[in-house]
Amino acid sequence: MIPTFYQTHLKKQLTKAQFLVMTTLLSVMQSEKQVRLERLARVFPYPITTESRRRKLQRFLDLPNLTISLIWFPLITYSLSQKDEV
Repeated sequence: MIPTFYQTHLKKQLTKAQFLVMTTLLSVMQSEKQVRLERLARVFPYPITTESRRRKLQRFLDLPNLTISLIWFPLITYSLSQKDEV
């Protein structure tokens, strides 16, 4: 489960399809012990061949809007600011 602020922020930065891939990928990553592209592609629930899933995940992870400054830095900043308030 992704916190509400994360969902809101990711929906602003990603298209609907990209957001769905991101949430699915995060849930798969949480359930897997090995986070390797080949392993994630094998268990990613998408109705295409494993090699196509691997290429799709590789293209998704290479998106220009998945940078630290656009996606992750605001999420980390928000998380840290919430910890200071508690």
